Amino acid sequence: QVQLVESGGGLGQAGGSLRLSCAASGGTCRSYIMGWFRQAPGKEREFVAGINRSGRNTYYAASVKGRFTISRDNAKNTLYLQMHSLKPEDTAVYYCAASPQYGTPRGTREYIYWGQGTQVTVSS
Repeated sequence: QVQLVESGGGLGQAGGSLRLSCAASGGTCRSYIMGWFRQAPGKEREFVAGINRSGRNTYYAASVKGRFTISRDNAKNTLYLQMHSLKPEDTAVYYCAASPQYGTPRGTREYIYWGQGTQVTVSS
């Protein structure tokens, strides 16, 4: 059983930056593909970014590609999401998640462990 705890959310300004972290415990996150998802009010949870077990391969949703960067530090059991050029439409609760699959999982059902989420609010 892996426990995931996100941190780093808060209020940002349009055009600004925020960095989210996700600390894993109860297991080693290097055994899993890790991902970030987000859910805005009234919308379904959507995939944001994913990273493979080694950290060498990353993949993104079109809406954040070029602005967000996912990374991981397996020695620290920590996942990161660096967000630049923030937009008001990035406002959402952001979740980190772990998947036992291979490839580039993007669906919520492909991830089995989830954090509790951290709120990101971007003002215009």
